[in-house]
Amino acid sequence: MTDPKFIRNFAIVAHIDHGKSTLADRILEITGSIEKRKMMDQILDSNPIERERGITIKLAPVRMKYTFEANEYILNLIDTPGHVDFSYEVSRSLAACEGIILVVDAAAGIQAQTVAHLNVIKQTKLKIIPVLNKIDLETAHPDEVADELVENFGFAKEEILYISAKAGINVERVLEEVVKKIPPPEQTIDGFRALVFSSQYDPHMGVIVFIRVTDGAVSIDEKSDYRDLAFSASKTYFHPLEIGIFNPEKVSSGKLAFGEVGYIATGLKDIRQANVGDTIIRYGEASDPLSGFKKPKPMVFLTFYPTDNDEYMILRESLEKLQLSDSSVTSKPHSSLALGKGFLCGFLGLLHAEIIKERLNREFGLGIVATAPSVEYLISLQNGEIKTVKTPDDYPDPSLIKMIEEPIMYSHIYSPKEYVGQIMQLTQEKRAEYINLNYVGNQAHLEYLIPLSEMIIDFFDRLKSVSHGYASLDYEYYEHRKVDAVKVDILLNRIKADAFSQIVVREKAVTYANKIVEKLKIHIPRHQFQIPIQAAIGGKVIARADISAMRKDVTAKLYGGDRTRKDKLLDTQKKGKKKMRSLGRVEIPQEVFLKVYT
Repeated sequence: MTDPKFIRNFAIVAHIDHGKSTLADRILEITGSIEKRKMMDQILDSNPIERERGITIKLAPVRMKYTFEANEYILNLIDTPGHVDFSYEVSRSLAACEGIILVVDAAAGIQAQTVAHLNVIKQTKLKIIPVLNKIDLETAHPDEVADELVENFGFAKEEILYISAKAGINVERVLEEVVKKIPPPEQTIDGFRALVFSSQYDPHMGVIVFIRVTDGAVSIDEKSDYRDLAFSASKTYFHPLEIGIFNPEKVSSGKLAFGEVGYIATGLKDIRQANVGDTIIRYGEASDPLSGFKKPKPMVFLTFYPTDNDEYMILRESLEKLQLSDSSVTSKPHSSLALGKGFLCGFLGLLHAEIIKERLNREFGLGIVATAPSVEYLISLQNGEIKTVKTPDDYPDPSLIKMIEEPIMYSHIYSPKEYVGQIMQLTQEKRAEYINLNYVGNQAHLEYLIPLSEMIIDFFDRLKSVSHGYASLDYEYYEHRKVDAVKVDILLNRIKADAFSQIVVREKAVTYANKIVEKLKIHIPRHQFQIPIQAAIGGKVIARADISAMRKDVTAKLYGGDRTRKDKLLDTQKKGKKKMRSLGRVEIPQEVFLKVYT
């Protein structure tokens, strides 16, 4: 068993694309944790989606051995995501660590997520090792960026390390600093406690929890009671089927001691019994739960429907399995007249939703139709009740509404100063309230209060466009504020198509209505009768387009003869179309929903 004084638990955090996964690769190489023939770029990004997109989505732990000054150390590294949608994964990593390596791109400088991570870390007692990466790039200006770190965050210039993870320059120094500056873990009680910081589901071993042992030790013991361990919050007990470490793949070790990071296969089949953030204790022991981390709150809502209605149950089971490894995803059953049965799902952002949709397709073979994204509105009714509305279907009768409030995000935008004018123009279009602007060298830091409903449409793409890709964004929930919003309904052949309804700001309702009506006109196939497409607020139509009828030549089989016979057939067709128009439902192929919502 390793002496705890030779254990170091640390995470690597950075803004997206600043090189933390590459640094993790070099550290694994130096410590010999991965055989050279198995080594590949982004080794800890095991998900194919992570590799393809070049981003880290899930935190990934790995145990390494490193010899320094004749002592062998156990280093537990946790690689973390950099995108704002997955910042909650960083907070989970911090709960399992004593220190962090903060990576900053020496060419790009301080970015939005750099600041966001530091603000979270400052609330802890974690030791920070600041690292400037990519110093070998021609565009790098490390001394200038180092000055920004000193000026804005109080680092001493001599403690900032200059490295190139890709070229392997000075990476060994990073490991030396980890050993010298990050403190070993400290035990607080005599009994056993472990913090659950992530989890996954295995068909054979059930729920597998990723843990950091904070007190005591745990091992596989054949003579143990079958109720050996328990979750403090859920009160669920279990006997571990397997205990092990990450190398970076799971390797059975049979035991985990104080200060170590590893996993326990619980054998539990109900994924709801194991919650990320819970504390594992000995069954029957009275131990105080560990302070976990703030549970993430979903901010963006989409309804997922299977393209094949017979796959509803498969979708339910698939979402449950994904929720085990990603507790920030929420789901509840939802139904639509047009799309059938599905699930209203909550996500941290649009990229998060996109990743989950892609995982459902790849890992479970499910085709998914997703509705337009929505946010959580608070609607005060005339009778004093406050209703939470996440979808247009839940929108109450307008005559009952006293006030509507929408979520507002406190947003930080970092950009080269030459793009400030274009960014200010964009934020004005998005109903943003200006708070502050300051400059750090060539970088501008803009602060705004922006409605979340404006951010989830095209804000990030347009921000990147006006800044030529240089701007970065971080945001957090600020408050709900009063807004003049309405529900826009879409009627096809005068029948409400609930799947296309949307809650929008009144001043933008007509623009939205015209846009959706024109999209539907393009994508809905023609029928044998004319289809009016209308957008309405309450009973008032605010936009309309018509799909002309598809003409069928009913006289084609006639060869000469009396003209009255032809007129009779045409008249019969006319009456038939009128009846079809009054009784017929418009058939909407699945691909129409996909085209309208993308």
